[in-house]
Amino acid sequence: MDKYLKLKEILTEKVEDNLSDLIALNDDLADHPELSGEEHRSSKKIAEILEKKGFRVEMPFAGLDTSFRGIYGDDNHKYKVAIMAEYDALPGIGHACGHCVSGSISVLAAIALSELQDELNCDIHIIGTPNEEIDGAKCAMVDQGIFDGYDMAMMIHMYDQNLLYCKLLGLHSYLYTFHGKAAHASAAPWEGVNALNAAQLMFHGLDMLRQHVTSDVRIHGVYRNGGEAPNIVPEEASAEFYFRALDKDYLLDLVKKADNCAEGASLAMGTTWEKTPTAAAYDNLKNDDAGIEYLREVYDELGIEINGDHDKIFGSSDAGNVSFVCPTFHPTLQIVDRGIPIHTREFADAVKSQRAHDSIRKGAMVIGLQVAKIFSDEEKISRMKADF
Repeated sequence: MDKYLKLKEILTEKVEDNLSDLIALNDDLADHPELSGEEHRSSKKIAEILEKKGFRVEMPFAGLDTSFRGIYGDDNHKYKVAIMAEYDALPGIGHACGHCVSGSISVLAAIALSELQDELNCDIHIIGTPNEEIDGAKCAMVDQGIFDGYDMAMMIHMYDQNLLYCKLLGLHSYLYTFHGKAAHASAAPWEGVNALNAAQLMFHGLDMLRQHVTSDVRIHGVYRNGGEAPNIVPEEASAEFYFRALDKDYLLDLVKKADNCAEGASLAMGTTWEKTPTAAAYDNLKNDDAGIEYLREVYDELGIEINGDHDKIFGSSDAGNVSFVCPTFHPTLQIVDRGIPIHTREFADAVKSQRAHDSIRKGAMVIGLQVAKIFSDEEKISRMKADF
């Protein structure tokens, strides 16, 4: 029998043997959502399952309380693959991003692949990457060099489409704070310098800037502080903004233009201003064409119809940062009807559905076969690395 077909047979068996445990994990995570950076119960639950399956689990990992790394065996093979697991939820709407499903897929894939390490000459590591929705644990890990030693990284996201890759925007986020001077808003308003007016002017400047940026750019913001009382001229006001774009250099230029809006608003109102990052900067996703070609074969083998638009902007993810360190794959699987977006209550309602449970099996097979297909063939490994 062809080596790859034999590996596929073993993978299928291991996925089926462990599927019920991971469906139970998914449903438990869905019933007990934890916010970004607070995933103590979720990470412990996953670590316990991995330890029962023979993994050595380091937790906390990379200086992050709710992160972990699971390693199976002696960790002495030629190649290394990182399977990334997400498990944080959203405020108010739980697992409306589907991370309970995605994380369960990663755990199942790691368990199934652990049996093939010798045949592939490849160590399978599973890395718990919390806090994706806010500050991106993967960003901190990239900065620490955690992914430097890996030959490939992979995870799967839930969506309303089946895609081989996502168009991820780079993301920078900042808090702009304006400082003015307090005064009685009725008795002596001329003595005051209105910081809130400066923040408002910055919003107007950014709204006008939208006319003159590329179509992929996204700018959105909220006021964080607008003053203390109507009868006091606001001496301090702040607004937080997200800036997104497909190209890293263009994104940096966009932030400079936003700074100009802040400077102009400050000059107009007589305030001072400062900005501070509110989260780690997310990179766009760097695709590996050879690896995507192999992934297309995997989808075809599993009968997964590629039914979405690869040019549609997906959003942002810290997986983009990993893609600049090693070949990284971030495909999607459909668990809702087309037109139901992530980060909605309708999406959250779907994460315990039969469709989601089926995707846990399919997703584990996608990751498993992608790893088996590439690392059972030195030529494929070389092509993937060359494209990276």
